[in-house]
Amino acid sequence: MLQSGPVTERTQPASSAPRATAPADVLVTRAFAPAAMEWLRRECTVHALYGAPDREALLREVGPRVRAAIGFGAVTAAMIDAMPGLEIIASTGVGYDHVDVDAALRRGIVVTNTPGVLDDAVADTALALLLAVERRIVAADRFVRAGRWAAHEAFPFTRHLGDLTLGILGLGRIGLAVARRAEPFGMRVAYHNRRPRADVPYAYHATPLALANACDVLMCIVPGGAETRHLVDEAVLRALGPQGTLVNIARGSVVDESALVRCLQDGTLGAAALDVYDREPHVPPELFALEQVVLAPHVGSATHSTRRAMADLAVRNVLARLAGEPVLTPIPECAELAR
Repeated sequence: MLQSGPVTERTQPASSAPRATAPADVLVTRAFAPAAMEWLRRECTVHALYGAPDREALLREVGPRVRAAIGFGAVTAAMIDAMPGLEIIASTGVGYDHVDVDAALRRGIVVTNTPGVLDDAVADTALALLLAVERRIVAADRFVRAGRWAAHEAFPFTRHLGDLTLGILGLGRIGLAVARRAEPFGMRVAYHNRRPRADVPYAYHATPLALANACDVLMCIVPGGAETRHLVDEAVLRALGPQGTLVNIARGSVVDESALVRCLQDGTLGAAALDVYDREPHVPPELFALEQVVLAPHVGSATHSTRRAMADLAVRNVLARLAGEPVLTPIPECAELAR
């Protein structure tokens, strides 16, 4: 079997599977952790799509030889068609809405992601955003830097987390990690999933709208994709109300961004803290002028150790598939294919 243990800058990872006469060709759609990239280069012939001046020309040239694609860049149906020998698409993140999964399934191509290894880092970011927006940390920093405290102005009071109910939209692994962090602050926790969980003590609400009506802070932690697009629409935002807060660490597509801007501008929604956006890296400029909004550049999992672990797991999935072994973390849609 392939070696298991985390790869760091100080280790020399290698597959125990026998090397083929010629290394397999692998397409990298977006650069990832350097140590994992070097590992992949030692095992395979790597083609960097992200650095190619003409991506279509590169695909025409190497596509017929490529057996694996890895990274967090888009993998479209047209790209899949250009790689007739493709066996695996390995996302270097937990999300895989950048992959045309239907096209992959039609070809019998396994798609993998990196669940589990980023849960704590994303949950930490979620709580940081929650604290920043509720205790107005960013606004307080600007207040001090502008000399307003020294001028004896009074900074406004904020809300105590222990007085609030946190509504988690998507109580999966990351959602549970967030709930565990919120409880020591004294927050009440409620949630919405497609179906209730029997293993948690939190209040379940059957729809996002019902959850928004029952909570002070609504935190989005659901996957992206067509099924969850605009799951948080204007009705949900208005249900949160002028004292309500939205925190989004999921995908920008989960929230109707135009409705979010309107509700924040007219006071229908109280505040928002966002790590993700619908057209990244483009952020609606209207948000920049709003003091009650905290913005981050999609950094939920962006710690050195977490990104290394995510990249290592993606490489392990690729090497396992190329060696004829079961992949470690297939997405649910590919569970049967991965055996």
